[in-house]
Amino acid sequence: MKAKRDPRHQARVLALQSLFEWSFNSIDIEEILKRHLEDITAADSKEPQIEIDRELAAFLVRGTTENLDTVDKIIESCASEWPISQIAKVDLEILRIAIFELYIARNSPPKVAIDEAVELAKEFGGENSSKFVNGVLGTVVKQLMPEVAKETKK
Repeated sequence: MKAKRDPRHQARVLALQSLFEWSFNSIDIEEILKRHLEDITAADSKEPQIEIDRELAAFLVRGTTENLDTVDKIIESCASEWPISQIAKVDLEILRIAIFELYIARNSPPKVAIDEAVELAKEFGGENSSKFVNGVLGTVVKQLMPEVAKETKK
């Protein structure tokens, strides 16, 4: 599968990588993000340029970490059969980013936020990650965003 080169998708990839690392060692998320951006900049000189919406990446990382308690409560209520400690780390970080973007920030159309999360799950998650992420986000929309759920049924 050919990697997407969309700057906004690449921003989500960068946010996922940064949050994934942060989940293992809670060092300063800003430092992690900065290092990842520097690594990409250094790699760009050796490879074809990867365009990244750096502002979106920073927005997603900051917003996700600043709203972590709220986001995790949403995950707990919408994936009640899966305690957070039992969700695969990569799936959890994908869900955190998507729920922040979809429900809290509302900076992207719901369909885009969900499609991007499912794509990240296909790229970085396990065999069933995309179905799990799609199901949890579908529940978020049904339970917390009924106005969006009605629009998608039309």
